[in-house]
Amino acid sequence: MVTLTPLESELFALAGSVPDPELPVLTLRELGVLRAVHARGSDSVEVELTPTYTGCPAIEAMSRDIERVLHEHGVREVTVRTVLAPAWSTDDITAEGRRKLREFGIAPPRVTAAGPVPVGLGPTRTRDAELEAVVCPHCGSADTELLSRFSSTACKALRRCLDCREPFDHFKEL
Repeated sequence: MVTLTPLESELFALAGSVPDPELPVLTLRELGVLRAVHARGSDSVEVELTPTYTGCPAIEAMSRDIERVLHEHGVREVTVRTVLAPAWSTDDITAEGRRKLREFGIAPPRVTAAGPVPVGLGPTRTRDAELEAVVCPHCGSADTELLSRFSSTACKALRRCLDCREPFDHFKEL
């Protein structure tokens, strides 16, 4: 673990407070994509950012928003560097981020065991009897079904609760 200077801690908090452009209910810190902030003197900063997946279109907006926030707080030179290793995982979402997703009506990703998430091909509309259930963020029921593997963004799936009948997004595990 790297120890941050007081200035780096302050800049990390500022950069981490930037809302995610696709899920503005979450900050970049809560989403877990902000990896590091390195102060290069008092007026130059390098920020490390990991996208949720390679080619994520939101990374450019995240970078611009971080630059804007740090410039507004007196940092003259801001460099945002995309880092791909270690890869981002849904396990990087903080407990606060998971709570906010649920309150916003998006089922948070299930916490995965270490290692890759198994992927299988099969019918689109399936119940998750063999997996840990995806809980409905509206009523709390575990009786849900998958309607589509993709939703409004590539990182979410569309599901429906079989009790309250409400559709909802599920942030997929990665």
